[in-house]
Amino acid sequence: QVQLVESGGGLVQAGGSLKLTCTPSSRDSFSAWGWFRQPPGKEREFVAVVSRNGRNTRYADSVKGRFTISRDDAKNMVYLQMNKLKPDDTGIFYCATGPVDSSYTSWGQGTQVTVSP
Repeated sequence: QVQLVESGGGLVQAGGSLKLTCTPSSRDSFSAWGWFRQPPGKEREFVAVVSRNGRNTRYADSVKGRFTISRDDAKNMVYLQMNKLKPDDTGIFYCATGPVDSSYTSWGQGTQVTVSP
C-alpha cells in the first residue's frame, strides 16, 4: 500500500543517542505507525507504536524511558528518538504501518543501528 524508507541509523557509543526517521512514499497513512528491530541472531521484535494523530503511544518494556516515538502528521513522517543506547539495542530497525496496532501491512527495508560498548 505504501513504501517506507528508514534513515538515521549508524554507529554510536553506549550512552549515546540516535534519531530514526521513517519516510513514506505517499501522503496516505494508516492508523498505526510502529518501529521494530531485529537484533543479530534474533527474531524481529516490537519497539514502539504511535497512532496517526500522535496522541497515543506504546513501548516495549526494554525501551521505556529511553526511546520516544512521535509522528508529524503534517510532514507525514514518523520518528524514533533513542537515548541512553545500550549494546543490546543493536540491530536492524524497521518502520511499519497498518490499519491497527498488531496488523502491519507495510514495512521498510530497515536501517542498521550499532551500539558499541
